[in-house]
Amino acid sequence: MTRTKSPSGVLLLACLIMAWSSVSFGAPNKAGATRVAQTVSNDVAGTWSGSFQSTHPETAPFTMTIVIAQGSDGQLSGSAKLASDCFKEGSLHVTVNGATVVFAGSDAESNNITFRGSLDSSRTLLNMHYVVNGSASARCESDEGEGSLVKR
Repeated sequence: MTRTKSPSGVLLLACLIMAWSSVSFGAPNKAGATRVAQTVSNDVAGTWSGSFQSTHPETAPFTMTIVIAQGSDGQLSGSAKLASDCFKEGSLHVTVNGATVVFAGSDAESNNITFRGSLDSSRTLLNMHYVVNGSASARCESDEGEGSLVKR
């Protein structure tokens, strides 16, 4: 007995193959990744306030308020005001990679500071670690600590 293929069976098989090949696996496409990055950037933009404690017991805790905005070039930057012995007001460059947020910059006295932390799932709390280094006066040559910022 000879078996013949029916045209409808071949057509069904072709439809199944086309449907299967249109399923996307793996990482999102660039447009999807861009939308996610823009959403996170929008979540980080705004006013954040909180306090930080040094790992050095002789260094007083400090408070910080940072206003983060997105420029016309799409980059985030922050204007920070700190009540700290080691860092004063300054402009900080802001980067976001997934839930990781980094602020980095220097003040008028050449004190350098970097904050690195993570955005919580509600996108209203940043838990961060900071490092201050390289001051011209050597008064705050090296300091580090932890703290949190809450979005207002």
